[in-house]
Amino acid sequence: MTGDSIASLVYLILLVSVLGGYFLIANRQSAGTTARHATLWGLIFLGLIAGFGLWSDIRDDVVPRQTVFADEGRIEIPKSPDGHFYITATLNDTPVRFVVDTGATDIVLSQSDANAVGIDMSRLIFSGRASTANGLVETAVTEIDRFAVEEIVDRDVRVWVNRGEMDGSLLGMAYISRFDRFEISGNRLVLER
Repeated sequence: MTGDSIASLVYLILLVSVLGGYFLIANRQSAGTTARHATLWGLIFLGLIAGFGLWSDIRDDVVPRQTVFADEGRIEIPKSPDGHFYITATLNDTPVRFVVDTGATDIVLSQSDANAVGIDMSRLIFSGRASTANGLVETAVTEIDRFAVEEIVDRDVRVWVNRGEMDGSLLGMAYISRFDRFEISGNRLVLER
């Protein structure tokens, strides 16, 4: 332990002693109730410390994350609790979260994601039409210079910007078909080049 951590520990012990002493003196009339409350709060505190300490071990079960094996050209995406597969890609240095949609032909950006990536919406020509669950929407095609899923990088990737309302962006078959293998095994989506 360093001198700073020892000083912090001593300060914490003194603070807990003072607060605990005050609490006991103020509640000496109902010692049984005070002891139950103190035990309950102590257990809550220990539970929080244990949860914080174990978070790195349980994080992937609670909040599943994609895994990239760049040397093998493989991406593994866990199924999220809502039943979808989400992948985070970096488009021109901006992270964008996509829902993998094997029923979508193209890569489709929401207006907010397109703005975040730096696409000038005023320069787009919305001449395309797409049929969605929300009806017919206008679309515009553009290119992303750099589309990366961690170390797996593609250049000059064609994307569509949807002028309609979208909760998020869609990663369709135009991206998935860049891989040699596409498989859903158990609760994981595997893309491999």
